[in-house]
Amino acid sequence: MRALVVRNGRVGCLARPEPQAAPGEAIVRITLAGICGTDLELLAGYKGFVGTPGHEFVGVVEEVVEDVVVGGDAARAWIGRRVVGEINVGCHECQLCAVAGPGHCAERRVLGLIGMDGAMAERVAIPVANLHVVPESVSDASAVFAEPLAAACRIPEQVEIDTTTRAVVVGAGRLGTLCALVLRARGARVEAVARSDRARMILAAAGVSVVTSAPLVEPGADLVVDATGSAAGLAAARLLVRPRGTLVIKSTCASPRGGEALQPTALVVDEITVVGSRCGPFAEALRLLADGTIDPRPLIHSTHALSRGADAFAAAANRGTLKVLLSPDGDERVRTL
Repeated sequence: MRALVVRNGRVGCLARPEPQAAPGEAIVRITLAGICGTDLELLAGYKGFVGTPGHEFVGVVEEVVEDVVVGGDAARAWIGRRVVGEINVGCHECQLCAVAGPGHCAERRVLGLIGMDGAMAERVAIPVANLHVVPESVSDASAVFAEPLAAACRIPEQVEIDTTTRAVVVGAGRLGTLCALVLRARGARVEAVARSDRARMILAAAGVSVVTSAPLVEPGADLVVDATGSAAGLAAARLLVRPRGTLVIKSTCASPRGGEALQPTALVVDEITVVGSRCGPFAEALRLLADGTIDPRPLIHSTHALSRGADAFAAAANRGTLKVLLSPDGDERVRTL
């Protein structure tokens, strides 16, 4: 099969062995995959990653290998279903899996990140337990956003939000725009800092107040979400939180200055609640897509054939670009690194 491979700061479409499903796993034929900020960081050398990236996808189940959990009838029921999938695979036996979920398993594997090939390929192997069926009313172009939308939906699980909440999202790009839309759907009064003209248009249409830089936002927000991916952005977000307010951090800053940006003494003095927020509920994300509460399709900048993976990554890296998608059903030329 064809798959994108990241190695030594380059990405190319290569011929790769077909994935082999273990008991309890499915083989999913990918119809669309999305490029996120983490994928761009992998290309830049984050964690020394070598392999096939991609954890935002929609596809069709082609094969399921039975086990004691997924019996024969259950396995056959998955064949042909259109699905999206959660990215964390835990052991389901340790204490961390029991109390915090597989996303915090000490031995966890992560699709396209840790110990697993990702979805920027024609097919991928993934546990059936991670799969969610896509409602018929949701198009592939919307369903491919299920993973980042679920991450945005994690915020209301962690923080109480109502119509009195003044919320600010700093870094309204690929993920931050979805965070702002979810908070707005929950009734919060939302402001966003967005550099992208496209993001500003999408957010304004949803009733979100938008500015181009954090200093233009009045400090004193009840809730501030940092989705900038930078230490400087995190520092700017911190300054907008009122005393006894909440700072939700969606960024993962590779820079050692990320911790310095929080200024622990000031957090103590102002009694700021700091919440780390990562993956979220797929069922809620699919509900928001199915009932039309959130339509992520305006975020799509372009769709590229898998063989044009390098071009797709270059497009995604351009400032102001929101979502770039990959389609394995595109042209079949295979490039080498």
